Amino acid sequence: MPHRIILFRGMNTGGVRAPVGEQRAMAHAMGLENPRTLQASGNLVVESALATDRLEADIEAAMDRTFGLKIVAMARTPDQWAKLIAANPFPGEAAAHPAKVVAMVMKAGIREGALEAVRGLCRDGERVEAIDDVLYFWFPNGQGGSEIFRKATPKMLGMGTGRNWNTVLKLAEMAEVKS
Repeated sequence: MPHRIILFRGMNTGGVRAPVGEQRAMAHAMGLENPRTLQASGNLVVESALATDRLEADIEAAMDRTFGLKIVAMARTPDQWAKLIAANPFPGEAAAHPAKVVAMVMKAGIREGALEAVRGLCRDGERVEAIDDVLYFWFPNGQGGSEIFRKATPKMLGMGTGRNWNTVLKLAEMAEVKS
């Protein structure tokens, strides 16, 4: 059965909570095989033959039924994840400082004009690139003090969720992504 990487937007932020053990139980009850979580921040890997858009809809509905949460889910296949990794425009930075490179996976693409708007927020060596449905960020001073994550909202960018490069690679390993 093929793997699927599922990312939840906003999990364990602003009071949004769904214990990872209960997330795995929910996935299992849905008929998804071998559910595994990474950290408590909205990363789930399962085995399923469902198309990613169907899986996203089913997971979102199950999160609402199970936890009463209106959570946005983004599902990717191992091939899509391998492409995301290969497309990273900041490979040297990711190798040296993986916590400072972020891949933001978008639910339905990047809004028109978003890249230019985010570039206008970049300061002190920060950079952003858009490749397919992913925004890649380089935060040389870390994300915490960046204007980008304070001002770059879904209204500006489109709906998405970011993971630092450490997490990207750990999810790849969990889903047996071939590079």
